[in-house]
Amino acid sequence: MNRIAQPAGPAQPLAPSRRSFLIAAAGAGLMFSFAGGVDEADAAAAYAPTIWYGIDPDGVVTVHVIRAEMGQHVGTAIARIVADELEADWSKVKFDHVDSDPKWGLMVTGGSWSVWQSFPLMSQAGAAGRIALVEEGARLMGVPAASCQARNSVVSGAGKSIAYGEIVARGELRRSFTADELGKLPIKPPSERRLIGKPADARDIPAKTNGAAVYGLDAVVDGMVYARPKLPPTRNDSSVVAIDDSAAKAVPGYLQAIALQDPSVTVPGWVMVDATSFVAASRAADLVKVTWKTGDSAKVSEADIQARAAALIADPKAGSLVVEDKGVDAAFAGARKTLERTYTTSTALHFQMEPINALAFEKDGVFEIHTGNQWQSLVLPWLAKALGRPETQIVMRSYLLGGGFGRRLNGDYAVGAALASKAIGGKPVKMVCTRPDDTRFDSPRSPSVQVVKMAFGDGGKVIGMDHAASAGWPTEVMAPFFMPKGVNGVPYDPFAISGANHWYSVGAQRVRAISNDLANRTFRPGWLRSVGPGWTNFAVESFMDEAAHSVGKDPVAFRLALLDASGRNSGAADGTSAVGGARRQHAVVARVAELSGWGKPLPANTGLGMATTFGQERDMPTWTACAARVHVDPATGKVKVEKLTLVIDAGTIVSPDGARAQVEGSALWGMSLALFEGTEFKDGQVKDTNLGPYTPLRMADVPEIEIVFIESTEVPVGLGEPATTVVGPAIANAIFAASGARVRNLPIRPKAVLAAMKA
Repeated sequence: MNRIAQPAGPAQPLAPSRRSFLIAAAGAGLMFSFAGGVDEADAAAAYAPTIWYGIDPDGVVTVHVIRAEMGQHVGTAIARIVADELEADWSKVKFDHVDSDPKWGLMVTGGSWSVWQSFPLMSQAGAAGRIALVEEGARLMGVPAASCQARNSVVSGAGKSIAYGEIVARGELRRSFTADELGKLPIKPPSERRLIGKPADARDIPAKTNGAAVYGLDAVVDGMVYARPKLPPTRNDSSVVAIDDSAAKAVPGYLQAIALQDPSVTVPGWVMVDATSFVAASRAADLVKVTWKTGDSAKVSEADIQARAAALIADPKAGSLVVEDKGVDAAFAGARKTLERTYTTSTALHFQMEPINALAFEKDGVFEIHTGNQWQSLVLPWLAKALGRPETQIVMRSYLLGGGFGRRLNGDYAVGAALASKAIGGKPVKMVCTRPDDTRFDSPRSPSVQVVKMAFGDGGKVIGMDHAASAGWPTEVMAPFFMPKGVNGVPYDPFAISGANHWYSVGAQRVRAISNDLANRTFRPGWLRSVGPGWTNFAVESFMDEAAHSVGKDPVAFRLALLDASGRNSGAADGTSAVGGARRQHAVVARVAELSGWGKPLPANTGLGMATTFGQERDMPTWTACAARVHVDPATGKVKVEKLTLVIDAGTIVSPDGARAQVEGSALWGMSLALFEGTEFKDGQVKDTNLGPYTPLRMADVPEIEIVFIESTEVPVGLGEPATTVVGPAIANAIFAASGARVRNLPIRPKAVLAAMKA
């Protein structure tokens, strides 16, 4: 077995008895479990009604989680969904994070999808186990199954009772459920839930706080070498001409520098520097001199990327029509008044706590990649192409992520580690990036340009709206199979335009998404927490504020009038998670206005700004509203956020503590992106590569935060990202309320506020 280093001591054997769990009728799989596994003898006797969990003879339930853990406690949430429907004793429930295997289906953790996608499947899986256990428990007790019920891992009826563990140990549990059968199983009504929505500590907290948790950076195996990449000047069009490692040979432990050959074109131009320790590899990499041949992207600047976006928007034929109502042009031609504004956002970086890393080696004909990753199903085909072998001969071992935020959806770094291992005959290579390496090889949130227009009729009535957005498209570059087609038949990246297709009733509406080809060539655009809605909602909600003021209406009243739930914004019960539609968004706006004291007098240079979004995607809306109270220093333009008030309707809240933590984190991320975070491209690379010049939100800047969840029994939707989308525009609107300065670029710097005040 491989050896996994524990943070507090030397490498220890990865004992199968603690780390393995045999899934009945499905074969064995290596899985990481916060609470440990079960003994192999017990595992062999376990019962698994579906592949998603098993129950051992001691009554311990182990839920198998395909979602990556990066601080959001997703395992606890999913385990509670199963346990509630299974009627399991929560003290006997644990979970593990599984390795890649085709049987799990799509393995991805992003888009705030985890609980939303898992809820129906895991609920039905829990129901399947409960049904089977009740049936077999009744048989063992000699009573009718109809007289029995399950509670707290015990089946009881007719004055008798039997525990789940005893049923597994003594019974003849053979019943399994197909996917079709699972889909037809009824789940209990909300009134009967005993775990969902109730407070509970996340199961992974002890391991994360006592040092027992194992992250990708902790993975080691016997005989491995360390490696640090020597990165080329450009992301996409560099090739190695020559390597001079003469100076590096003076570093003790230095082994070699190898130009990687990558058929997948994931890491073009990479040189991997190998050594017996990471310190040696890092020092040697600084001394290795590489000559590269580069393309014209080595000259590209942020201004070039933004200029290209503006030019593309100016071409009415460019891009994909995501929304295209009849009469948009006629509405503008016959309007009493029109309004047009341009909004921009700068390049933003991930800067997750744990720099990217991966351990790769070949063992028994299988290439193993040990790393933290958010989208195994995306990376496996890249690895297969790079290594020249089928995906069935590659496995990605799951580890905790020291921060993901979308960076590890793009598992490109795993390809570099795998190729480095292949270059030395499949021997183990642990590739680790320094912070500057990580930043230079990041997949940033693309800079963006958006032009938003509105047409008004008599009495300031909104009769038309046109929104065009251009940015680099991560899905086009890395996962084009995820791209739907627009009304005009042109594919578009939903993660670069969602949010623009809002729930306001604005008459004839057009939404146009345009891929910035120059951005796509210069770097690999990435999914950064909230992705496109991080910029689209900034434009929509800033513009709604400007539109309200332009026709002399209160910004809250203006929004409420447009959130009338008519037409396609009704959210009719059509099988999606948008039941209630704009009516629910109307409710969170009204509530946040009430809580924040909207309309009440404020001190000088202090303003209240408001914004509302549906989070990200129309088929899984998280209705969100934010009121930001800020103070603007009229002498310096410095903005101090005093309080953020957020009201959220996310349907059923599975884990209240986890939900609150998610909103707190995403709201502060949104504030950081609004006021502090941002860099620019210069000569084909990001200018800032460490946390000195790149300055995220600091603890001293954290404001008071009030979070209110609307009680609901509707489908649970996403919570990891929606608050990120609403804080930025709320702050921008508050700055206007406090100072009269309208800023239309993120991040909002004091210099820009001062300039806007003068304007």
